This record gives sequence, structure tokens and C-alpha cells, in this order.
Amino acid sequence: MKAEEFLMKASDLKNPPKLFGFKTGVPGLDDMFYTVEWTDDRPVKKSLGGIPAYSVVNLTGMPDTGKSLIAGQFAIKQASLGYPVLFVTTETPAEFLIVSLKYRAQAMWIEWDDVKDNIWIVDASRTSTLREDIPTLLNVMEEGIKTGGTHSIVIDSITGLFEDREMKARSIVRQIYSFAKTHRQTTILVNQKRSGHDEISPEAAGGFAVAHIADVNIVLWKITVMKKWEVDLYKAPIGSLVRFIRIDGCRVSGHDPRTHFFEITETGLAKVGPVLGDEDE
Repeated sequence: MKAEEFLMKASDLKNPPKLFGFKTGVPGLDDMFYTVEWTDDRPVKKSLGGIPAYSVVNLTGMPDTGKSLIAGQFAIKQASLGYPVLFVTTETPAEFLIVSLKYRAQAMWIEWDDVKDNIWIVDASRTSTLREDIPTLLNVMEEGIKTGGTHSIVIDSITGLFEDREMKARSIVRQIYSFAKTHRQTTILVNQKRSGHDEISPEAAGGFAVAHIADVNIVLWKITVMKKWEVDLYKAPIGSLVRFIRIDGCRVSGHDPRTHFFEITETGLAKVGPVLGDEDE
């Protein structure tokens, strides 16, 4: 190993990636990422129009907060735009995943027949070999990227790769992160929380291992309104379920760090609502 292989000047990098957004298919989420342009010596925010290209996103939350809905909508949206997606499922068998994705497409008013050929699935749910042997999994994923010409990856869930060996979470996630960067794949990692985790932080299975490595952290959580002050704050009746979303850091672009309401409609569509406490939005 020679130092010259790893030592370089910034000017030696001729083709750094451009900053642009990958549409998520989640109404309201794309505009939470932005760039800053200077006009008349003043900074002006401009929506990025999606999650930063080639970033690795840690999407975390307790059960029933909307993680898989966002992941599914992202896959359907990208496929509908003609950009193939590699979907790695570690929990739901492929045929049942397809049922869910069809339902996502229907909620988004997108024809399944128009997107199904742009979604490539790696079914790691049925064999422990793919879940426990990361190099083997990466070989299969690489073949999927080459064969399908994919531009993005969804792993639902990354937790399934270290569910009984959380001490290795950082090493496993580092391999996935490096793989995604090498292949220029915009990547969403669905990460599950444990019962003892702070619901509003990016901590999840494996502690902060995923959050520290990922470029973007998105946190989802929910509460059941049970107190009078909650009724006043959330404008919801006693017994209501209220969901929230927050971008808890993005090292690639500007982002809205405020807490937003998060809604799952009757048709199963996930969307971002107004800012908590801002009556004008």
C-alpha cells in the first residue's frame, strides 16, 4: 500500500458529483432540502427538490411512524421517472413487498405496470446468508446495479443486517455506505428503534452507528394526545394519534431542521405537514 494512492490535492479531483435533488414522492419532503445562491450580494435559499443526490439517508423511527411508506414512495417515484431502483428487503419476502409497492403506487396515482420493470429486488428475507455475510450481499447488489442500471438503493431494513449482532453495526453500515458511494447510488436505510431509545433522536438499533455515518438523518415519531396542553399545542382532540418528522442533520446540503407534522392519509400516502407551532404554514 503506497501513500500516493490515497494522498491528493483537492484540485486533482476532476469530476466531483454535482449537488441536485432526488425526488422522494413524499409531498412536502423535497422542499425541506435546499441550496443557497447569492443574488445581489444576498443569500437566497433555493429548494433542492429532493434528498441530496448520492447521499446515504438514515430513516429511523418506532413502528408505525411511516418509515417503510417513505421508502416505498421514494422507490415508486424514482421508478416512475425512469430511474431504476434496487430494493433490498431483509424482512418482507419479495412477493409481499410487491403487494405493498403496488398499494403505494395506487396511492400516488401511478400505474404499477409503468414502474414494475424499474424496480429490482434483492430478497434477503429468506436466507440468513445474505443478511449475515455482507460481502455476499454486496456482490448480489452489485450485480443488480449493473444489470438494472440502478440509480438508487433502498434497504428495508438495515437493522435486519445486524439485528442479533448490534456490536458490529458500525462496521456493517460502513461497508454499505462505502459501497453506495463507490457506485454513486442515492440510498435510503430504514433503521428501527428499540424500546429504550429516545423517539425524537436519530439513535436506533446499533446506537448512533448509522446516524454518525449517514449523510442525512430523518427522524419520525408519534404521540397519542392525552393531555389538555397537547390538545392546545397539536390542535387535535383527546385520543388522536399525531405524527411528526424532522431532519436531524444533513452534511450535504442545507435543510429545514424544524419539526413538522407528518400525515398518513386514508389511502396510505405519507406526506409532510406544516411546521409545529407555526400557524401561518
